[in-house]
Amino acid sequence: MANSKYAYVRNFELPDPLLPGTFMLFRLDGHSFHRFSDQHEFAKPNDIRALELMDHAAKDVMTEYPDIVLAFGESDEFSFLLRKSTTLYNRRESKIVSTLTSLFTSSYVLNWPKYFPNTPLKYPPSFDGRIVLYPEEKHIRDYFAWRQADTHINNLYNTTFWALIQQGGQTATEAHATLRGTFSKEKHEILFSRFGINYNQLDARYRKGSVLFREEIPSDDLVATGTTVTESEEVLEDPEVGGSITSTQGEKRKGKSKKSKQKQTRIVLDHCDIIKDEFWDTRRWILSE
Repeated sequence: MANSKYAYVRNFELPDPLLPGTFMLFRLDGHSFHRFSDQHEFAKPNDIRALELMDHAAKDVMTEYPDIVLAFGESDEFSFLLRKSTTLYNRRESKIVSTLTSLFTSSYVLNWPKYFPNTPLKYPPSFDGRIVLYPEEKHIRDYFAWRQADTHINNLYNTTFWALIQQGGQTATEAHATLRGTFSKEKHEILFSRFGINYNQLDARYRKGSVLFREEIPSDDLVATGTTVTESEEVLEDPEVGGSITSTQGEKRKGKSKKSKQKQTRIVLDHCDIIKDEFWDTRRWILSE
């Protein structure tokens, strides 16, 4: 069949390899999520259920693909960093984008009832994805700093906007007019003086977004749980350890702990500052090979 007279149509498929030796940044966004959030009555300005569902789907993607070393999420978007040396799907752009986007979307739908048990899906959500290549570590750090700064700017505006509506009795038009031309300091003042809200004391999840990264599991933790992870393991869940254990392929055994040739890692969810140097200086393995 491969050599049939119809096989010539494959010649129309164009190769789309991504430049080797560059950091691969995969960014995913919800499609028409303003409408989706309204139809499913998301709480304003932030719906903890929706954000936790996004985190869950992102973790599923990272668990499936160990070459993803860092992810950052806010609202209806997530950015995934793949290590510089990755050869995932021979670095074929269309294959990577379509597979990661579909996995995230299917996880989102599959786990919807867990986070919205009383809200049936009215129609299927969709996400779009793209890949941007960055040659240097500085570009990666600046990219994630940009996304976290955007999280703060958007959340401060939305928090003030909805406070004016929900607690101040303004219409959406009036709230927009009140905030037009204001700076961060003035929004902080509106929240505190009118509504008694100290923005800096709000949940860090809303102010800083969600950060997912891999960290090495200390050998003491493996010993304490009696977990032996063999060199041939792929992706395992261990609630006692508190995360996903990843390696290459295989099985998990209980019993005496043995020293593995490969470092075992888990996926950690945090809501920390990734703009300052501390995050990167204490986790140099994220950008290293």
